[in-house]
Amino acid sequence: MNKLINPIIMALLLIIFPACKEDKTPNDFTTARKQMVQRQLEGRDITDKAVLEAMQKVERHKFVPPNLRNMAYADRPLPIGEGQTISQPYIVALMTQLADIQPHEKVLEIGTGSGYQAAILASLCHQVYTIEIIESLCEQARIRLTNLGYKNVYVKCGDGFKGWKEHAPYDAIIVTCAPPEVPQPLINQLAEKGKIVIPVGTQWQELKVITKENDKIKTSDIIPVRFVPMTGEEVEKM
Repeated sequence: MNKLINPIIMALLLIIFPACKEDKTPNDFTTARKQMVQRQLEGRDITDKAVLEAMQKVERHKFVPPNLRNMAYADRPLPIGEGQTISQPYIVALMTQLADIQPHEKVLEIGTGSGYQAAILASLCHQVYTIEIIESLCEQARIRLTNLGYKNVYVKCGDGFKGWKEHAPYDAIIVTCAPPEVPQPLINQLAEKGKIVIPVGTQWQELKVITKENDKIKTSDIIPVRFVPMTGEEVEKM
């Protein structure tokens, strides 16, 4: 009797509690990343070859928590702790493409998070300066980027609203958190003919591209987006 019952019980348990899939192998991640680039990026409107190459090169699964690595190349943002997220791959690629970054340029990023966007930028330009207000994420990103060999990325713990004046001006500024208004210090630290790519608003935001030319500012609205809010003393005053 027991010989008949045990297999039945086991079958029911497998139906109710399916076995967890094993972690992907390096080849699995490479395939997943290639499919991400083809389907999520090339399949939409990402046409910049340098951006596509950077998205193919940078291993996104190394920038997400270990328990989420099998979802690293899904078409969605993922939590990274402290109430923050790593952006959807398409949004990372879109913002990078909009910034129109060149190899000799210097870029400022506001909102380091796990360091993924900074790694993408580091593959495209000369220097990346990135600021994260949450100290635990800042230190984790600094260690992660160092361990992965990114020598042209400089990480600072601080209030991104204020920018990083010591290394200004910047040829491009990418902001991965949403202020209610465009921070004036970032405009001041933008180089002539430079671009700021930034989500602006409260619950839902508009992704904007801000261009400086002859000390005049031109703003273009791109698409509605949803980012975590920018925090800090200056934002609280607004």
